[in-house]
Amino acid sequence: MAAKDTPNGVANGTSNASPQPALLWEHPSPDSTPMADFMKLMHKKHHLHMQKYDDLYKWSIDNIAKFWEETWHFTGVKASKPFQRVVDESAPIFPRLTFFEGAKLNFAENLLFPSEDIDEDVPAIIAATETTRQAVSWAELRYRVRKCQASMTAVGVKEGDRIAGYVANHTNALVAMLAATSIGAIWTAVSPDTGVLAVLDRMQQIEPVILFSDNAAFYNGRSHPVLPKVQEIATSLPTLKAVVIFQTVSDVSIDLSSIKTKSGKVYDYDTFQRLGPAGWNLQFAQLPPDHPIYILYSSGTTGAPKCIVHGAIGTLLQHKKEHKLHCSIGPSSRLFYFTTCTWMMWHWLVSGLASGATLILFDGSPFRYLSPSDPSTSDPDDLAMPRLIDELGITHFGTSAKYLSVLEQKSAKPLETLSLKTLEAIYSTGSPLAPSTFAYVYEAFPKRINLGSITGGTDIISLFGAPCPLLPVHAGEIQCLGLGMAVRAFDYAGADVTGSGEPGDLVCLRPFPCMPVMFWPPGEKGLKKYQGSYFELFPGVWHHGDFVRFNPATGGLLMLGRSDGILKPSGVRFGSAEIYNVVLKFFAREVADALCIGRRRETDADETVVLFLKMAEGKKFSKDLAKKIQGVVKKELSARHVPGIVDETPEIPVTTNGKK
Repeated sequence: MAAKDTPNGVANGTSNASPQPALLWEHPSPDSTPMADFMKLMHKKHHLHMQKYDDLYKWSIDNIAKFWEETWHFTGVKASKPFQRVVDESAPIFPRLTFFEGAKLNFAENLLFPSEDIDEDVPAIIAATETTRQAVSWAELRYRVRKCQASMTAVGVKEGDRIAGYVANHTNALVAMLAATSIGAIWTAVSPDTGVLAVLDRMQQIEPVILFSDNAAFYNGRSHPVLPKVQEIATSLPTLKAVVIFQTVSDVSIDLSSIKTKSGKVYDYDTFQRLGPAGWNLQFAQLPPDHPIYILYSSGTTGAPKCIVHGAIGTLLQHKKEHKLHCSIGPSSRLFYFTTCTWMMWHWLVSGLASGATLILFDGSPFRYLSPSDPSTSDPDDLAMPRLIDELGITHFGTSAKYLSVLEQKSAKPLETLSLKTLEAIYSTGSPLAPSTFAYVYEAFPKRINLGSITGGTDIISLFGAPCPLLPVHAGEIQCLGLGMAVRAFDYAGADVTGSGEPGDLVCLRPFPCMPVMFWPPGEKGLKKYQGSYFELFPGVWHHGDFVRFNPATGGLLMLGRSDGILKPSGVRFGSAEIYNVVLKFFAREVADALCIGRRRETDADETVVLFLKMAEGKKFSKDLAKKIQGVVKKELSARHVPGIVDETPEIPVTTNGKK
């Protein structure tokens, strides 16, 4: 990287400078943070002259072996055998490199025993639903994992086996994952609101030996049956040795006789836990650093979902770096993320245990809260999640951009009735966070918080763009690139446009430990999928699939949408997020949501930008509104951004994470 470049990947002194966005936040005492402590240590240990985050970032991507070694030690990775070499810095990024070769460790052990000074009687987990709360101490969590591990071993689970969950975000799901990875098995999960075909599209590829499932799901005040779907799923997975049903919804009965398998047995969870031998001691298989722990799935929009396999050290070390350094998460923190077990943010959340944090696991609607008159029920409540922050003392609250946008449109004002005194940070991902929503958060929530718009993905199970306590928050921008992540922006021809302020594809130039260890199934077929997914467009460079722009004025990163959703009218490339930002800023009262796509027909000489509007409640679509939106887009962006067609749609399909 050229010396004139800042570590956030933006060249100084460019002629294409972007306007300075509104400054919304700065840390009141940045020198008191773990990130500052780490920078001071590197400054002293390596005789460097680091004065700001940019200096630390540049050193981290120029010296990847030293950086990741120092991160291992600073964050406290627990290993039974030390590594012999961090990484071969001279090797290309693909084929994938092994980090920390020679080490032996266990992922689950690092989560269950983060340090010797953790008080085992304090909560490791607080599980919450619309109607229940349950605290689980560190000692109790370890006990539950021991029981589950013993029973998995009793039914023949061994290293490398796949353990599947058809489960919501609750304690039993976490226990099953920790038990699986403690043995050396590989965990995968799909949310119970997913249909049978979609589940089988994923799980038939990976051939699980155990399927854990909820008996039912509870959302928005109602229970929804899951066992009828489990009946279909179980009969189509011939490798199952056991199907285990959690009594997740207490008032829904479990009829095990209705579930059939090819050769396995069916248990309720209480019975399953009694299969293990008495006196079983909790054990942790000591495994190579790249031993697989998780299988996540691509969206499946271009065929069967790809089975993306992540390894122990890449997941663990990347998450510990992000939690401790970028987010200042530690034993006094209470970490929440509104997520399903399918989304990579669940995996990011549960790794908070490795930094000693208490996890808040939530399952339910973010707009239902315990009824004051009957705690066994819940009431509709726009402020349900802010109330949960106050009730449980949440310090770090993670959610989707869509959720914050909904609060903005509802003009919700949590501070009018709540203190939110414990809140230190709000994290947003899933889709770009609009500048207007940035401003809303700092009006509706305490101004002291770090609003971290973050970006990464299933493919890296972590972040490229991260929060940072040493940098300010500017409206509409991700604060920085994560340490050790050599990210740039390339145009369609592969030219680096990072410092120009022009949009481009997000790429990464240097190896990083959380690259997937493989695609399932292992072997040549999986390797070809791997190469085609990340290294086909720009050979020798990781191509992530996001369309981005760096602001030369601030060094901040702006997310413009997915690369495969780029709009190209008259050859001008731009992201759909630019249109959404304008609609949300100027037409939030009339429009509840929008979907922007490019339409190209055989008879068309050019691509037509089509904007679909979902109208706000009580508002009607009109040609006059369409013309107003077109006029504002032209004024705020350019004539080439103007949608050729603006029309109404009754609904916009989104994933559970708010992605359109």
